[in-house]
Amino acid sequence: MSDGKIKILLIEDDPFLSSMYSTKFELENFQVFSGDDGRKGLDLAMAEIPDIILLDILMPVMNGFEVLENLKKDDRTKNIPVILLTNLNQKDDIEKGLTMGANDYLIKAHFMPSEVVEKIRKVIGGQK
Repeated sequence: MSDGKIKILLIEDDPFLSSMYSTKFELENFQVFSGDDGRKGLDLAMAEIPDIILLDILMPVMNGFEVLENLKKDDRTKNIPVILLTNLNQKDDIEKGLTMGANDYLIKAHFMPSEVVEKIRKVIGGQK
């Protein structure tokens, strides 16, 4: 972690949500990088090696499941915790994400940004 800040990569194609979460994370003293499609997000993950990744599933260019699969295949990124942050709330999607290696699965509509911060701290706390 550079200068003690938790590095978060937010991969989200909705500009409003991306801005809202980025602002909240910066207020929590996290360092935030964001990509607005799966390909950009994957490239940023490889370049920045964040402490944690928040990943939407329904995105242009490359969906979240494809990004997750690529992250878990690469030695540089396979151990980075991933929280899926999505509106897909089908049991099959949740199971698929967790089976593929995601640490948690949050339905956007059910969580306030402050609750997402708590989840991030909990997942990162468990990694150290």
